[in-house]
Amino acid sequence: MKHLRLIAITVSVLAALLFASSGPGTRLGLWDFRTGLAMLKWGAYVGLLGVALTATALAALALVGGGGAAAGRREGRSALVPLAAALVLAGAAVLVPWRGLQRARAVPPIHDITTDTEDPPVFVAVLPLRTGAPNPAVYGGDSVAALQRKGYPDLRPLRVAAPPATAYARALAAAREMKWEVVAVDSVAGRIEATATTPWFGFHDDVVVRLRPDGAGTRVDVRSVSRVGGSDVGANAARIRTYLARVAHT
Repeated sequence: MKHLRLIAITVSVLAALLFASSGPGTRLGLWDFRTGLAMLKWGAYVGLLGVALTATALAALALVGGGGAAAGRREGRSALVPLAAALVLAGAAVLVPWRGLQRARAVPPIHDITTDTEDPPVFVAVLPLRTGAPNPAVYGGDSVAALQRKGYPDLRPLRVAAPPATAYARALAAAREMKWEVVAVDSVAGRIEATATTPWFGFHDDVVVRLRPDGAGTRVDVRSVSRVGGSDVGANAARIRTYLARVAHT
């Protein structure tokens, strides 16, 4: 019984360590992002084992505690808390990656999102920062556009009822509120280029904002592109939605 509890707790802690270190280690450059993703995956597998072992140990503990012996009840009370904690740790190591997998399956497997699929904003200033990045800065064309329209039909340009100069100031303020690293600004051309960093793995996604006169107002287009990864799990689309909402209400 004690050996089972020790194994269950050890396995659960190992799962939690794999999960907890996968992102921060990648951000700190201790290992490649592929290693970080593999740690997340294996942490989930180990977590499943930890859940099974911990549940078995808790069931066995209940049988011992229900036997009526005072020693069994004392043993049950002393072991309950660490086993419950182990169950929570193992469950978290499984649940978080599982939810990420569900999100990935619910969105198109692309990493280049824009509000204008026919004439997407182009990158200029951030191109040197993307040197060596697996994902190109050149738009993928009709195939990517078709996947985006199917997966994110709500993404479209924002039309601001303000002249370009006023809209540009609002767009730049919103980019800074988003905590993006602003790489280049050009109010004459109506361009903002920036880099956003994801919170867990520290992935770098590049963003370009383009503003053009639109009648008495201004049209705002945004493009957000991941440097690595085939699928962005919906991160770029979510970033564009949040950004445009800030610009609209600034």
